[in-house]
Amino acid sequence: MIKRGVLIAFLTLGAGFAQASETCSTNAVDIRGDWGQAHFNVEVADDAEEQQKGLMFREKLSASAGMLFVYERPHNARFWMKNTLIPLDMLFLDETGRVTRIAENAKPLDETPIDGGDNVLMILEINGGMARGLGITVGSELRHPAFDSAIAAWPCPTE
Repeated sequence: MIKRGVLIAFLTLGAGFAQASETCSTNAVDIRGDWGQAHFNVEVADDAEEQQKGLMFREKLSASAGMLFVYERPHNARFWMKNTLIPLDMLFLDETGRVTRIAENAKPLDETPIDGGDNVLMILEINGGMARGLGITVGSELRHPAFDSAIAAWPCPTE
């Protein structure tokens, strides 16, 4: 669990984290909602090998980091924590970039399937407790160039 003092210090010191960037990048996501905005640097897992490995065997994850799983089409997403050593929050996203479900503080090494629901196009994994700490909720909107700008709830700016 992320301690409140660490989170406050992180938000205060990390201007890039607290405020969404003005441009989109493949190695970052912005997320917004009634609670405010946040920016995460991400590794993108967009092929079967990367998706299978995910964040397995990692002993830590920077507070402003995450992994974005990108799929070719919406599907029923089921994840587990096999060989994952740190607790994670999983944000399940539909094709518009809206958060449809949040699995909070997924337990390390647990092989129990975590059901993300139907019509999941992407999943953002961040440190366990971060979603609640920031106030991220179902309905929050995520921005990344992998979303189709014609239907994205929060499209990337056009150049």
